[in-house]
Amino acid sequence: MIITDTHTHLYSESFDEDRDEVIREALDENIKRFFIPAIDSEYTQRMYDLERKYPENVFLMMGLHPTHVKENFEKELEHVEKEFEKRDFYAVGEIGIDLYWDKSTLDIQKEAFRRQIQLAKRKELPIVIHCRDAFDEIFEVLESEKDEKLFGIFHCFTGDLEQAKRALSYNMKLGIGGVVTFKNGGLDKFISQIPLEHIVLETDAPYLAPKPYRGKRNNPVYLLKVAEKLAELYEISVEEVARITTKNSEEVFGI
Repeated sequence: MIITDTHTHLYSESFDEDRDEVIREALDENIKRFFIPAIDSEYTQRMYDLERKYPENVFLMMGLHPTHVKENFEKELEHVEKEFEKRDFYAVGEIGIDLYWDKSTLDIQKEAFRRQIQLAKRKELPIVIHCRDAFDEIFEVLESEKDEKLFGIFHCFTGDLEQAKRALSYNMKLGIGGVVTFKNGGLDKFISQIPLEHIVLETDAPYLAPKPYRGKRNNPVYLLKVAEKLAELYEISVEEVARITTKNSEEVFGI
């Protein structure tokens, strides 16, 4: 059994004291594949250092996170383009729109999102979408960019069934993490109506730890709790959840 964490910030400062221990613990539990989303240029070297240390397990994305779309976003997008000139990545991400922290940057968030989608299409790569309080705005951009080259993952999906089906219509998988274990998260009420072939697992570590660790630092090994919850909801084994969702991740990332 191999489990894939399609979204984890293992380079985060939150892991500076025990990163190797955290990764070893996950590897011991068959969580063997870690897909690493970018935030902005300040974290690029940390990502490369992590990849260098765990080349068989760590797979990097490149992109500009929507909460880091500021006045200098043009410079940050240039950085993204330049990194793609130097080497290959497995996705453009994480990208999207976040209106929880700052609504005033909506226009430039949309611009950065659209341009990075277009970059992904040129590179024939998936996108990994960050959406917070912005489903309508995300769907508006996706609708304008919809074609056969658009595909990827709707990271940390927290919407309702209708929004899930609309996300799938843009050739997206749903990234399901700790929220599915939350009592009032809502996902557990309908997620089993979505075929498991459209689901990938993620932690978003160090954020959004599942029950019973909610409120604490999330670790990749806690992905087991997500897999167990999905096994319960879909009435299949954890091994089958691992097999199908890892296969789904291989389809998205090409590895």
